[in-house]
Amino acid sequence: MASGGAKAPSAGDGNPKRRRLPGVNLRPGSVKQARLQAGLSLAQLGKGHVTAPAIYLIENARTRPSLPTLEHIARRTGRPIEFFLAQPAGATDDSQAALIELEALVADARNQEAVALGLSLLDRGSSAFRLGRIRFLLGRAYIGASQPERAASLLAEARSHFEAVNDGLMLAECIGTQAELANMTHNPDAVALAEMALKACRALRPVPAPTESRLLGVLAAAHMANHDHERAIAAYEKAIEVGAAMSGLQQLARLYGALGADYRSAGDLETGARYTLRSLAVLEVIRDRDDLARFENDLGVVLMAKGELDEARRHLGRSLALCDDTNLRCGRSLVLLSLCELAMREGQVEQAHELAAESLELAERLEEGATIAEAHVWLGRVADRKGRPEEADRQFSDAIRGFEALGMRERLLQCHGIFAEMLERRGELARAYEHMKEALQASRPGLLRREHVKEQLGSA
Repeated sequence: MASGGAKAPSAGDGNPKRRRLPGVNLRPGSVKQARLQAGLSLAQLGKGHVTAPAIYLIENARTRPSLPTLEHIARRTGRPIEFFLAQPAGATDDSQAALIELEALVADARNQEAVALGLSLLDRGSSAFRLGRIRFLLGRAYIGASQPERAASLLAEARSHFEAVNDGLMLAECIGTQAELANMTHNPDAVALAEMALKACRALRPVPAPTESRLLGVLAAAHMANHDHERAIAAYEKAIEVGAAMSGLQQLARLYGALGADYRSAGDLETGARYTLRSLAVLEVIRDRDDLARFENDLGVVLMAKGELDEARRHLGRSLALCDDTNLRCGRSLVLLSLCELAMREGQVEQAHELAAESLELAERLEEGATIAEAHVWLGRVADRKGRPEEADRQFSDAIRGFEALGMRERLLQCHGIFAEMLERRGELARAYEHMKEALQASRPGLLRREHVKEQLGSA
């Protein structure tokens, strides 16, 4: 498994006062086996990192290597790091609680805190069995923090880890996240990755409904980015169908919880723990109604693009109801903007203004930067429709500043383009031209400067 992108500390780097990293539990004989099969001597295996006597002690279980040393051995022998590891039941370290905290931070979209914690877990040499999950969660945190360039190598390493340890569920989740990243960065592999993730998910027995539903949503988004509306709709509808099968599970979760408590009271701790874990698993499924709300909204947006406004209204209404049922405040602001768009398409300008204003108020309260900028776009469009140019200019100015601050280059391009068309309709051609130039600059930095140089050279 490649590990260069994980920034694990090297034994030769750093300060001699640095605390000793914890040792990793190894499968007996694995280091010697890998060394001999690679045709390396003790000195060759340790070259540039540890001494030959140290390798000898590791091979004979007289000492345990730190994680950076084990990663060096894995690189030198061409083996994945998981080849060397003892069974996780025999491994103990203090990072489990921190890993749970990392999962909670990512789930709660507290991405900057998650990045800081994830990097510290990698730096402290956490249990190698947890490396895959740490890198996966750190990659998701970087995506959530709008730093996709930092996520790619982490997700690739996490994927290699899950493949090596044969963790099918996490492999499907990881490939699905790679598909999301590809879609975010306009990589044409997004559809293929999403389909690969779904295939891995559906190979599991039983098929985990929450994961399948989520991955169908990823596939739908990739199709939508390709303007393949028919496939996008089919994938969204399937995601909703799978997600709807998860509703009404609260009672089942309570039943499992009660059974777990009864067995624990009777002294059967193992069975009690098993039912308690089932209860937690069902509760995890119920939480995915958030995804169901998002899928309903996304499907409504696609149907609007196709001109099927009645169907769009039905799905958007269901999305809003799900947001209210699950107290999904973040999702609600986006659905309100989708309903604003629908109202504009139907000529209900006042209703559109009310929906956009409500979305903006909620997004500002929740500090949702991207949604705040989107709300300003729609308020600008409404003002233009009402014949209020100064208000429209102010709203688009706020939207442009918002997208610039967030580094949302693609959306910034579109915003400049929308505003330029609006200015052109007003007859303000000079200003329209300036915003079209900004749109081009956002799309392809340096393009206008290069074109100017070409013009000068051509006239020389």
